[in-house]
Amino acid sequence: MSSLNKKTFFNSILSYFPVLILFISVLNEIDFNFLEIEYFSFNFVYILIFYWTLKNPNLLGYGSIFIAGLMNDVVIGMPIGISSFCYLLICAATAYLRNITITPNFINDWISLLITILLVNSIQVVTLDIIFSFEVNYMKYFINSGFTFIFYPLVLLLFNILERKIKFQSND
Repeated sequence: MSSLNKKTFFNSILSYFPVLILFISVLNEIDFNFLEIEYFSFNFVYILIFYWTLKNPNLLGYGSIFIAGLMNDVVIGMPIGISSFCYLLICAATAYLRNITITPNFINDWISLLITILLVNSIQVVTLDIIFSFEVNYMKYFINSGFTFIFYPLVLLLFNILERKIKFQSND
C-alpha cells in the first residue's frame, strides 16, 4: 500500500522541471551572433515565468524566480536586482490576471503578455538609462519584445504538453 503513495524519481524531476528550465535558461545566455542574425532575440525567461505563474504557480516559486533574476544579472553584467525586479513584476501581472480572469483564453493571455512585456521592458530601460546611466539600444529592446510576443504561441504549445505530462504523472 505504501508503494502506491511513493513518488518516483522521474515524477520528482518532472515536477521541478519548470524550475530547472528557468535556471538553465538564465545561466545559458543564447546569442545569435554566430548565425549573423543581428536583430533576432527573444526573452524565453519572460515567456516561461509568464506561463508558469499564470497557469500553475505552485510549480515555479517566487523565491526561485528572484534568485534566477540575481543570477541573470551576474551573467549579463547588469546591476544586481534589475532582472529580479522585472521577473517579479511579471509575477505580479500574472497574479492579477489569474484573479480577474473567469475563464482562461489564449487571446487574452497573449495580449496580456504583450502589455506585460512592454511594461517590464520600459521600466527596465528607464531604470538602466536614467538611474544607472547604461547605454541602452532601444531598437534591440523593441525587437526583443516583438519576437517574444510572436514566439509565445509556439512555446505555449510546448508548455501545455509539459503541463499535461506533469499533471498525469502527479495523478498516477
